[in-house]
Amino acid sequence: MKWKFHISRSCICICALAVLSVPSSHGSPSAQRSPVPNNKPVKALKASSSILSRPISKPSSDKRLYRGLTLENEMKVILVSDPSATKAAASLAIPAGSMNDPKELPGLAHFCEHTVFLGNQKYAEENGFLKYLTANGGDRNAATDHDSTVYYFTVSPTALEGALDRFSQLFISPLFTESALEREVNAVNSEHEKGIPSDARRADRIETVTSDPDHAYSNFRTGNRDTLWNKPREMGIDIRKAVMEFHAKYYSSNIMSLAILGRESLDELQALAEKVFLQVPNRNATMPSWPKSPYGPEYMQTRIEIVPIKDIRSIAINFPIPYEAIDYKTSSSEYLSVLIGHEGEGSLLSLLKNKNWATSLTAGPNIPYRGFATFQVSMGLTKEGFNNTEQIICHVFEYIRLLREKGPQQWFWEEIKSINAISYRFKDKSSVVNLVSLLSQNMIKYPMEDVLSAGYILTDYNEKYIQDILDSLVPENSRVMFVAKELEPKAHLVEKYYGAKYNVEKIDPKRIETWKKCECGTHEELLFPTLNEFIPSNFDLAPRDDNVGIVPKIINDTDLSRIWYLQDNEFSVPKAIVNVELFSPLAYVDPMTTALNYVFVHLILDSLSEYSFNADLAGFSYGVVNTVYGMDIRVSGYNHKLDLLLNKVFESIANFEVEPGRLEQAKDLHTRLWRSRRNEEPSKQANTHFKYLMRERTWSSEELLSVIKEVTVERVQAFATDFISRLRFQWLFFGNLSPEESLRMARECQEHFVKKGTRSLVPTQIMRLREVELPEGSNWLYKAETTTHSSSCASVLFQTGMQSPKNNVLIELLNQLAYEPSYDQLRTKEQLGYVVGTGVRRARGTQGFQILVQGDRHPAYVETRIDNFLNDLGVVFQNMTEEQFVKKRKAFADQKAHKVKSLSERNGILWSEISLEQYNFQRQEMEGKEIDSIALAEFVDFYNRHIGAASDKRRRMSVHIISMAESGAGSTVDLKDLPAHDKPRVEITVVPDWKKQRGLFPCMLLNQPNLFMHLKTNTV
Repeated sequence: MKWKFHISRSCICICALAVLSVPSSHGSPSAQRSPVPNNKPVKALKASSSILSRPISKPSSDKRLYRGLTLENEMKVILVSDPSATKAAASLAIPAGSMNDPKELPGLAHFCEHTVFLGNQKYAEENGFLKYLTANGGDRNAATDHDSTVYYFTVSPTALEGALDRFSQLFISPLFTESALEREVNAVNSEHEKGIPSDARRADRIETVTSDPDHAYSNFRTGNRDTLWNKPREMGIDIRKAVMEFHAKYYSSNIMSLAILGRESLDELQALAEKVFLQVPNRNATMPSWPKSPYGPEYMQTRIEIVPIKDIRSIAINFPIPYEAIDYKTSSSEYLSVLIGHEGEGSLLSLLKNKNWATSLTAGPNIPYRGFATFQVSMGLTKEGFNNTEQIICHVFEYIRLLREKGPQQWFWEEIKSINAISYRFKDKSSVVNLVSLLSQNMIKYPMEDVLSAGYILTDYNEKYIQDILDSLVPENSRVMFVAKELEPKAHLVEKYYGAKYNVEKIDPKRIETWKKCECGTHEELLFPTLNEFIPSNFDLAPRDDNVGIVPKIINDTDLSRIWYLQDNEFSVPKAIVNVELFSPLAYVDPMTTALNYVFVHLILDSLSEYSFNADLAGFSYGVVNTVYGMDIRVSGYNHKLDLLLNKVFESIANFEVEPGRLEQAKDLHTRLWRSRRNEEPSKQANTHFKYLMRERTWSSEELLSVIKEVTVERVQAFATDFISRLRFQWLFFGNLSPEESLRMARECQEHFVKKGTRSLVPTQIMRLREVELPEGSNWLYKAETTTHSSSCASVLFQTGMQSPKNNVLIELLNQLAYEPSYDQLRTKEQLGYVVGTGVRRARGTQGFQILVQGDRHPAYVETRIDNFLNDLGVVFQNMTEEQFVKKRKAFADQKAHKVKSLSERNGILWSEISLEQYNFQRQEMEGKEIDSIALAEFVDFYNRHIGAASDKRRRMSVHIISMAESGAGSTVDLKDLPAHDKPRVEITVVPDWKKQRGLFPCMLLNQPNLFMHLKTNTV
């Protein structure tokens, strides 16, 4: 599904925050619109910018041009010239984040990041920046971390100058109006509430709570209404003044880093940067740092126990390590990350998996902030593993002792160096927004000339740094965090902001001594890794056929398999990707076969993990995914040695045998996974229910849970045997391969199955599932409840029919034009929720327009507001002039004119066309032509027919996820007080019965009669 969500990307390490806009202030201009106070004298400007004398290191395959410079106000800038770019972009990073919050105002850095978007002296309209970007095919976002804040945007290349001017004003003269701040604090609060059920955020918060309370690391990062509004007002704190002072203190040009990418030449980009960013004041700010660790001796040797929301089990062992050892040129921490996190034979994880104690293991630096760092070893546990945590921890220290006794091995470091150098040499082209965001943040961490190569190019082997980290990985310097539902009886503490139950206690000194001795009797099972046989050495390109375009050909077609092939002439890298669909009619017959297929695939991946880990390190990747039609396989990497990994994957599937201990792991993992879906956020639950409602055949998590206990060794083995007995293979070989190589690899892989007696399917067995067709004029409602989240969700789908080039661009244009207005009305003005999204839902050749809101209001009320918004939007379209429409259509066309950046991206496009059986390999070109032909009257008719309330052709389905939590809308709102819906609707209560009475859309039909004329005589 293609969505435009008005929320920010988030993860546990970076608290990505919503970038919000609100309507104009009604306050006094003199009181409301004063800019940030200039508490420090602005430094006088010099005569010119200082250009970096050393070139910025870049991969040999990177055709973009780079220039580093320092502006007269000491702002660091990297310019990127890319004449082929279909989007321009910029990013600005500030080395200040939540650790710079005043103790009395938790979340202030985050709040400042939100509110700089709410108008400024030059562009006072609060939603002006977003309006400008969306009108020019762009978007924007921001994120606040512990020690930094980053802002970024994309825009049509022709609109870069206007975007930069507006962007710069965020850092020059934000207004911070009282009315805007008061409304925006609700957005921060909604974001916090959205994250409350996140186990990652809860664990992160408890990790900080149990550190030194006087250290800035213990700050509450996100903030909420209480910390940023209610309590400060009770204490007499002027919140507007506090935000302005924070901005004045840290938003200083001399510690800012800016990256700009455009089509212009470097000289032209430099002139642009100087024109708009020289105005950012230089207040001579000092780069914040925290040389003191939040983990002093009194906070070590600590056991932390957390009760999760989802059914997960894990252990994480944290060690403070010397900050200087996290050195990008030596990568000493990566050396130990690879060794401790190794998954090959003789590894720590291999031992723990063989004992049926662990399912996963990761290791590496956890929080390398400016001044302090930790190293973490974390493991996902089985139920049996949770009952043997002491032995698991002992094995961890035993392996670390093995590494300490063996000492640093330069040959292994050289191997990492070689792999990283190869990866850098053939690095894929980054998206513009990812590149500028990376550059702006890396300028804070590294010298300007190394911002692209840092983490890839290793220059100094430093045995001392490796030893220093190893010497820190000792029991007396550890903190151990346990996460499991089984810990609830002991959890007598409740965290203030997330409500997480936990317990904290000192580890018994006797236990520390036991761990130090590591007398577990299994030392001989733990081994140092051997040489990596997967490191490629041949990077020659295959002979090129200059006539090859972007349309793959079928080079073999039999009853058993169809093989598609395309040589890469677009990126010219020594890489290849192989995609395979194994079609089986047995994969999705009922809940039992579906559960068996999940387990079958899990066990295949598990059996390959030891063998494939070195391949993964060397730059190869593979995936095996169960689907409703069987399984999809993808193997990618350097073409040299790709066949080794591909062949092993197929050998493992064809010769599959169940290991009873691993089966119990798989059953336990999937049981917990399916149970945890009940705790997903409401917007995700709504989309899951849409799949259940609209697919011809699908099975819910509850149905899968009802059969998982009946999955036995015998059943899995029988299913695997039946699965491979009759199959249809569909292949795509793409990249630096010849047709002959491709045919050879397919032949060798299929031979494993032929030896097992695999036969082809008859045509009637190769059937595709279809999508439910809602009757014209229908209006359906499905309701579900959640007790985990305090937020509810209303999601509305308008089915528009089958896909075609014209219909595709009509619905995507609608989505584009609804994006910013829905945000402005439902999110900003009406404050209905933090998550507001519009999207195009596509499935099995059908499509529809979807809009959702997740927030604390009852879905029944929210849907009436969605209706009101859509009615108003229809009026806007009806009154739109031809000139306005042409301008918006042009912005949409610019956004659609996306240039493929990598082999992987092109492969995804090709494989999607093949696996969905649509075969429109020139879709972008065809749809681009359709855009120019769309008339205003045609677009308005499309909207009125499919979305308009007066239409008797409209096909509508709504899903309501209603919160029954203590403060949820379902437990606090009286439905009698809610407004009635504008049209009668029918509530769906029993989904299977409802689906039995519905018609189905046809499958997409192949309408390209010449497509299969390119067959060769080769057979496999």
